[in-house]
Amino acid sequence: MFLVRPRIRQLTRIFKSHYSTKPSLSNLTKSERVEFLRQMALPKSRENPVILKLDTPDYHSLFTDELKSLASMFKEHGYEIRIAGGAVRDLLSGLRPKDLDFATTATPEQMKEMFVAENVRMINMNGEKHGTITPRINDKENFEVTTLRIDVVTDGRHAEVQFTTDWLLDALRRDLTINSMFLGLDGSVYDYFYGYDDLKERRIKFVGDPVTRIREDYLRILRYFRFYGKISKEPDKHDEETLKAIMDNKDGLKNVSGERIWMELKKILDGNFSGDLLIKIIECELGPYIGIPENFNLDELKLVWERSRALKLHPITLLSSVLNSVEDAVALNSRLKLSVFERDLALFVVEHRPPKPHVKPLMPYQQLVLKISNKNTFQYVVEVLKYNNSPHLEEFQNWSIPKFPVTGNMLKEKGVESGRKMGLVLTELRNYWAEQEYKITPEELLKQVPNVLCRLAERKKNKC
Repeated sequence: MFLVRPRIRQLTRIFKSHYSTKPSLSNLTKSERVEFLRQMALPKSRENPVILKLDTPDYHSLFTDELKSLASMFKEHGYEIRIAGGAVRDLLSGLRPKDLDFATTATPEQMKEMFVAENVRMINMNGEKHGTITPRINDKENFEVTTLRIDVVTDGRHAEVQFTTDWLLDALRRDLTINSMFLGLDGSVYDYFYGYDDLKERRIKFVGDPVTRIREDYLRILRYFRFYGKISKEPDKHDEETLKAIMDNKDGLKNVSGERIWMELKKILDGNFSGDLLIKIIECELGPYIGIPENFNLDELKLVWERSRALKLHPITLLSSVLNSVEDAVALNSRLKLSVFERDLALFVVEHRPPKPHVKPLMPYQQLVLKISNKNTFQYVVEVLKYNNSPHLEEFQNWSIPKFPVTGNMLKEKGVESGRKMGLVLTELRNYWAEQEYKITPEELLKQVPNVLCRLAERKKNKC
């Protein structure tokens, strides 16, 4: 049933009044939400969303026996199911998708009833409140299937949803046009919001109004930059209206968890144009909300990106270029909840990126590897050499780490007791061996044991 124009105008006033303070459709009834959203979307959507039919090897390779079985169940029970989002984008880009997500007109309850009737096991029930059911077909392959939905109430992080059977409205709630397409299991590509056109032109656009999409989930700010690096052909051809929407809503990032921010930021820094995009992110004043210090070092970032972009820097290595101190690295970790490897890499890069003059240019870095008892130190040094675009990078990567020639048994024979003291003696001897450019023999090292024991005793005495 269609609404008459006065009613549409009335709904528009209600919506705008409510939306100006809180992005929500909760003031409308369920039927009003559906009709209003269709009226809002239709002027910018295709009259016929089916734009082409896929018939490629990558498309046909998706159809395992398990997927065929899943498709057959939905068809027999009268529900429509399509592949959604990123997999459609990848197939249209000539790529084979790594993961498949599915959308359906069936509600979670209907899916559960169907899978129970078909004796199919379901796993990961946590997604049910958002409409996702995960059947395991033939005890071999899992499929995430989500009911079409409308985001009724959002707070920038979470959403209360209403299920629907309207494919256009489900496409409308998605973030970017290139991610809003569906693929029928007969090969039909459904593109309501011209995502295929944007994909061909390598454009990144939000579905509909950028501000609306961002306020539904502020993490979409970073998703914009991630997909820009994934799709765009040029490093700095952003839409100014989109950048303005991002800057006007940057405060919303402060309430997004560090883990979610780092998940997106890491992909940005590991993708195309990573340095250019980090510069743009900083220019958009997002830094303070994602762990970058207020006194960031933009000149250092530009320098490192210019000289080392071809060396495939680790995301943390590039990000460390904007940090001025170890304290900045600690604050970054506090915001983003980095892994131990990432945290220690940031600290290492900041501490060891200054020049280390030596007649043998690699010796200071080789000594670091030999002195620091951390299995990752070699990789950390590689990143520092990349950071500085060292001409000795390849030589270091081909260096075979020499084996420390003294063992605990040798020290026992010299009267050193096992335990903490032996560990301290070994550390002292290892440092001495590294400082001597790891050339001295085990016998020469063992001659140092009395001196080492004496120094340790003196330190203990001074400490007391």
